[in-house]
Amino acid sequence: MTHRVHHRTCSLCDAQCRLALDVEDDVVVRVRGVPDDPWSAGHLCAKGARVADVHVDPDRVRRPWVRRGDTWRPADWSAALDLAVDRICDLRSRHGPDAVGLYFGNPNVHHYGNLFGAALITMLLGTRAVFSARSIDNLPHALAVHEMFGDALLMPVPDLDRATLLVVWGANPWVSNGGGMSSGDVRGKLRAVQERGGEVVVVDPRRTETADHADAHVRIQPGTDALLLLAVLHVVFRAGGVDLGRWRAWTDGLDELDTMVAAFPPGRVASTVGLSVAEIEHLAHRLMAAERPCLYARLGVCTQRFGGLSAWLVVVLATVLGTLDAEGGLRFATPAVDLAELVSALGAAGDFEPGATRGTGLPGLTRELPVAALPEEIETPGPGQVRGLISVAGNLRRSAPDSQRMARALDQLECHVSLDLYRNETSGRAHVLLPAASPLERDHYPMGMAVISSRNVASYSPPLSAPPAGGPRTDFDILVALGARIAWRERRLGWWVLARSLQRLGPRPLLRALIAVGPHGRLRGGALSLASLQADPHTRDLGPLVAQLPGRLRTPGRRVQLVPPRLRADLPRLEAALGDGSLRPEHILIGRRTTRSVNSWLHNVPRLVSGRPRCTAELSPADATRLGVGSGDSVRISTDRGALVVPVDVTDRVGPGVVTLPHGWGHDTPWAELGVAATHAGANANHLTELERVDRLTGTADFSVPVRLARWDGEPDEGGGAQG
Repeated sequence: MTHRVHHRTCSLCDAQCRLALDVEDDVVVRVRGVPDDPWSAGHLCAKGARVADVHVDPDRVRRPWVRRGDTWRPADWSAALDLAVDRICDLRSRHGPDAVGLYFGNPNVHHYGNLFGAALITMLLGTRAVFSARSIDNLPHALAVHEMFGDALLMPVPDLDRATLLVVWGANPWVSNGGGMSSGDVRGKLRAVQERGGEVVVVDPRRTETADHADAHVRIQPGTDALLLLAVLHVVFRAGGVDLGRWRAWTDGLDELDTMVAAFPPGRVASTVGLSVAEIEHLAHRLMAAERPCLYARLGVCTQRFGGLSAWLVVVLATVLGTLDAEGGLRFATPAVDLAELVSALGAAGDFEPGATRGTGLPGLTRELPVAALPEEIETPGPGQVRGLISVAGNLRRSAPDSQRMARALDQLECHVSLDLYRNETSGRAHVLLPAASPLERDHYPMGMAVISSRNVASYSPPLSAPPAGGPRTDFDILVALGARIAWRERRLGWWVLARSLQRLGPRPLLRALIAVGPHGRLRGGALSLASLQADPHTRDLGPLVAQLPGRLRTPGRRVQLVPPRLRADLPRLEAALGDGSLRPEHILIGRRTTRSVNSWLHNVPRLVSGRPRCTAELSPADATRLGVGSGDSVRISTDRGALVVPVDVTDRVGPGVVTLPHGWGHDTPWAELGVAATHAGANANHLTELERVDRLTGTADFSVPVRLARWDGEPDEGGGAQG
């Protein structure tokens, strides 16, 4: 028996923790954290500990499949790729380049090869119909920085190492490990803030697991974050707490901002946001009194009707407190491979495009359309109608809003090519399913995560083993192979030569070159190289976040735009909602993070779904008493769109009128070959969301849904959890 230790960076979430895998005869027998790693300090979550379970899952797809009608049959790679390209090129020749769209799911940003492959296929197809998971979760953050700093990839992240007050707004890093903020051992870093005399405050409708370990919890009404931020800014201005410091000479719009927030005193919004005037004022004064206050906002501020305003006002508040680009505040990473600089150099950054979609006129940003518009792009006839789709690592029928309409639209596609690990609810209805390699069958460099890293770090992981011949391929290999065949079929010689060259080289030479020319690379006077990273069993620490503005601004005159016209123009919509009472429905459904889940996958891993049910509805004791239910009973949650029947957890984590349900469940379709997940199907919350309920400013779906509740005395899983 041979034993070796394989070091790699976990790719299952944004934290990018370093792992040590004990391997005996090519079988992973144990996964450990790495205690002396300078980044993750030995942290190992339940998901990371099970990374090898996906690799050996017998339900994984390991060869290409093609579907005719309802019948699936296996195919070899050449036949499957040729069939996919035949259909793609036929649609493009008959209906133009926009007839075939692209969808990139959340895992794509975690793998550098996926990013390279996605760039190639996107530029090659030249389609306007490009969609990604970003418009399901964090698009409002991208719009905010695009308008304020001139670059949608210039994301500020918390300087956790030096903050003295961390306000966690609409996020649960204790469970998520720091989504949108790459930070290994985030629990240790939150504790460190407190151990050096600082505080952690959580603003959230739910008393989250992070709030359990925080110094204070501010319970806000779901969907009212923009109002609370405006009221806090009102207090800051009236109390003389504005401190732009060195930024005063590089900031436009301060007087306009003062006038704007004057209309939102705490007394005007208190009853709507669910707080007293004193609580709002206390939060503002707490921020002003802190030596180095820092704001960390995530999914909760984005997935609502006013996500764009909320994400913008978070950065505005940080700026007027003097903590933008300052020690302990919101700063910018200096990654070894800077995606923002790379995209800009390629001329691929794109811009804001109002009225970009063909039906309801939702906006586009950086050459992407919002996922909420995908069904109408498929259903609406005429020039530009989407008739085919290539989806990469995404489960649109579960993760996207309004799953019923999304399913009907996807069923209309004349060609759907899916790249995935599993035959799931979405890939199981594709026409061609191309099997992707597992995370352990490809190398890994966290290029996408480095842009949002709370400290500058780098790491590289070679593959544990290569996929077997004829078996799965990496997403990069699949996308480049599709690109080469499409280019050859369409007689585009230059693109064919490029794609064939990439097929021969693979993604590593590109990564090696980008590291060498990057800010820490040897061609720029640094010591970093791909070879040195590969030889290092640990994450390489490249230093703390440093001041970078105004040099990195891409706005006219390199100035921070505090009040971009496009964002201020959305305020009347917020004013109208404040006046009509729609922000205070009787019951409102919101999402919930769970420790063992990542969106709609990992539910087929037995050790991650065993034990008590996790797809439950959290209800307050007051609501449970009124309905006559207790923990373990079931409730019917309904809207005009549909209904779900789910088991109940009665808990004081939520207040009256608030219901929580985790995202990505509902594994009950007959064509999905997910044996374990099917026995823990749960209910799909997107059975209740509506494509019409979006943040009109950004096109992001509103996942804070007004619902009706009723006791249910039937079976909890009747109809797969969904009642039409």
